[in-house]
Amino acid sequence: MTVHYLDCTAEVGPVRQIPASRRAWLAAEIRESDWRISVSDAMRLEIDRLAGFIATNPLQNLQRRVSDFSLAHCAAAMKGMKDAMDGGVGFSVLDRMPMDDYPIEIMIEIYWLLGQLIGRPVAQKWNGEMIYHVRDTGQAYQYGVRGSHTSVELVFHTDNAFARMVPDYVGLMCRYPAASGGVSRFCSLYTVHRRMQERYPEQLERLYRPMYFDRQKEHAEGAPRVCLAPYFSWRGDRLNARANSSLVRKGYEVANEEMDPALAAALDAIDEICCSEEIWYEAPLERGQIQYLNNHEVGHYRSGFRDHPEPEKRRHLFRLWHRERGSACYDGEYF
Repeated sequence: MTVHYLDCTAEVGPVRQIPASRRAWLAAEIRESDWRISVSDAMRLEIDRLAGFIATNPLQNLQRRVSDFSLAHCAAAMKGMKDAMDGGVGFSVLDRMPMDDYPIEIMIEIYWLLGQLIGRPVAQKWNGEMIYHVRDTGQAYQYGVRGSHTSVELVFHTDNAFARMVPDYVGLMCRYPAASGGVSRFCSLYTVHRRMQERYPEQLERLYRPMYFDRQKEHAEGAPRVCLAPYFSWRGDRLNARANSSLVRKGYEVANEEMDPALAAALDAIDEICCSEEIWYEAPLERGQIQYLNNHEVGHYRSGFRDHPEPEKRRHLFRLWHRERGSACYDGEYF
């Protein structure tokens, strides 16, 4: 049977050496000052004024544009986050938003505006959803159910690794953390790549060749159920990773194809390297914090979690995706 797939094989290229860079780090080299950005008093005053304006000047959801506001201190903080993502360790946390002072609807609008200072927001589901709710819905993690809607452990990955156009940046604002677990970890995919090159060069070569990714039913009716793309590629001098060993394994199940032994060995090698504690850095996400990461160069992990018994206090994050290429639609296609 011929497999019908979304073709992203144009990304395929030769294996490269990892250049000397701050972007290839180990956990012991990370300092809190590398990634934490504090909400200054001046920024807090801007947020207070913005919240007041939003409360007295209603608009339909997500219609506001940051260019309509004077937010110099907010812009400086978000520039610091973006600089950390582009030229530093690849992730950053803004600490923290006044979640207890304003209705959640106003805080979401402020988050929407701050996110525009990182880049253009894009749809996160085929139906066009722009603000994505990360919370346990009680569903089992299976075909068509994203891990972000469950409480299971999520291995190191990039968001939307199966997409025609993978998001450049991922943001999360924490309304409530879990009662226990749900811990965020980060790893440099440059470091993962380098270790693959040192320890498993043959397996690394397989990761530069196409493989199937499960598209998690985020596509039009009758569209391909899997994507064919490499795990590692490059865009200029920057790594362009589609890191998600779980979705590759699921991709072969969905395609009803047997995975070749070389790829199975390569995925096992990646998982082994990502289990090494010295390569990942842990930064728990707390209420009111906004976390951002470079989605091509940093892998992120979430531990399994146990939720609060009270429904109103259960783990709930608001996610934004940003991408400059293509349209703002889910697949980035133009008319």
